[in-house]
Amino acid sequence: MRAWWLLSLVLLSGNLWADKPEVMLLKTYDGSQNIQGWLMSEKLDGVRALWDGHKLVTRQGNEIHAPEEFLQRLPPFALDGELWTQRADFENIVSIVRKNQPDKGWQQITYQIFEVPNQSGGLLARLQVLKDFLQLHNAPKLRIIEQIPVQSRSEVLQALAEVTSKGGEGLVVRDGRQPYQTGRLNSVLKVKAYQDAECKVVQILPGLGKFEGKMGAVECEMADGKVIKIGSGFSDAQRNQPPEVDSFVTFKFYGLTEKGNPRFPVFLRVRNEP
Repeated sequence: MRAWWLLSLVLLSGNLWADKPEVMLLKTYDGSQNIQGWLMSEKLDGVRALWDGHKLVTRQGNEIHAPEEFLQRLPPFALDGELWTQRADFENIVSIVRKNQPDKGWQQITYQIFEVPNQSGGLLARLQVLKDFLQLHNAPKLRIIEQIPVQSRSEVLQALAEVTSKGGEGLVVRDGRQPYQTGRLNSVLKVKAYQDAECKVVQILPGLGKFEGKMGAVECEMADGKVIKIGSGFSDAQRNQPPEVDSFVTFKFYGLTEKGNPRFPVFLRVRNEP
């Protein structure tokens, strides 16, 4: 009997996530960290999903109502990954995953795994637990995100350029020697051509000129209390039906101004995880 099976029996004895789960969170790669010998993978722009052997939930702890056939093929041990279809398809993914009654849209969804929580050893050893399971069980919607050894910083930047040219979000680089941990870690970094952040909408500003009668911009409060204005990145439909006050939005920016404000903020999406 394989070692993972013994551990899975332990995990089956109770729900691993209690309300909002403790998860691994990423810091940002700024070029100064020594990442030689680490592992890199594509950062998929999907819905983060955690499986505890019983239930699939978002990082906020909300249950994801996946089809029973989808859930039955998942292993009896914990997984962490992204529910995903293809690059640049985030809104479609959310519209499928957030429904209380799953529909045929789930036929598009795959569960892309980047972590097998609470297993021993480094990252590759933990992922091997899932590989062993997949050798014995048919689970076509369950995938393991490829982890590629990093030889140099230039190699990472080249891979980033290739991913973003295809519509991808960016990369994740990880110190694969580290044991499983939760929280915001120095050993797990996101690599993007731009930075991103979240802010809370506090006011909708009316548009002028070609945007007259529509939303012109949103005024947003960041976590540090700074208030910024985001006026670009919105579609016509979003300007006609802007984000609600008190909702959270994600935006991208390109460094900071001398005053420490995000430079050239551009709207990406409303944070509408299930």
